[in-house]
Amino acid sequence: MATINEIIKLLAAIMVFAGGIVALISAIGVVRFKDVFLRIHAATKASTAAVMLTLVGVFIYFIFAQGYVSVRTLLALVFINITSPVGGHLVSRAAYRTGAYMYQKEAHTNDADLNADDEMDEQRKRQIRIEKRAKRRKKIYSRLG
Repeated sequence: MATINEIIKLLAAIMVFAGGIVALISAIGVVRFKDVFLRIHAATKASTAAVMLTLVGVFIYFIFAQGYVSVRTLLALVFINITSPVGGHLVSRAAYRTGAYMYQKEAHTNDADLNADDEMDEQRKRQIRIEKRAKRRKKIYSRLG
C-alpha cells in the first residue's frame, strides 16, 4: 500500500513530466507558427506554464522527500512569473513598432461581392504594407528626435 509520501512524490513527478510536455508543445509552436507575434505568444505563454509546472513539482518534491522548503525554488517561481510575461510583451511591442510582418488569415466566403475589396493584386497589397510600415517608423522616429 502506497503511503501519502509516495503519492505526493508521484504527483510531483507528474507535474515535472507535464511541464516537459508543455515545453515540447511550446517549442513546436515556435517552429511552426508563421509570424513573430504568434511565435512570441507560444514561447511566452506555454514556456511560462512549463517552467511553473516543473518548479511547483520540484518544490513539492523538496518539501515531502527532503523535508525542507526550497527558498531558491520559491524565488525562481516568483521571478519567472513576473519577468516572462513582461519580457514577451516588450518583445511583441518592439516587433509591432518596427513594423514586423503580421500574419492574417484570408477570409473565404461564397459570396464574391463581399470580397470585392480583397481582390487587389499582390503587388498593391505589398505596396500598402510598405507604406504603413513607413508611416509607423516615421511616427516612432519623430518621438525620438
